Amino acid sequence: MLGLGKALMVLFWWVLLVNLAMPQPAPFSLLINALGVALLAVHLLEIALFNAALRGRSHPGFDRVQILLTGIFHVMSIPRPLEPARHE
Repeated sequence: MLGLGKALMVLFWWVLLVNLAMPQPAPFSLLINALGVALLAVHLLEIALFNAALRGRSHPGFDRVQILLTGIFHVMSIPRPLEPARHE
C-alpha cells in the first residue's frame, strides 16, 4: 500500500512538471499549481516535524528528499527503532 502511495505521489509531481512546461486549460492549470504549492508546504512541514527522527539514520539527506517527494508514505516506511527492555 505504501508503494502505491509513493508511486501516485511521484506521478502527481510529474503532472505538475508537465503542467509547468505546457500549461493546461483554465482552471486546471491553476488548480494543479495550487495543489502543488500546498503539497510542497505540507511535505516541508513533515521534514521539519520528523527531522529529529532522521538524525540517527544512515542517509538522512536521502530520507529528506524522499519525504519531500512522497511525504508521509516515506515516513511510514521507516522502521521504528527498537525500544530498550524495561526491567522492573
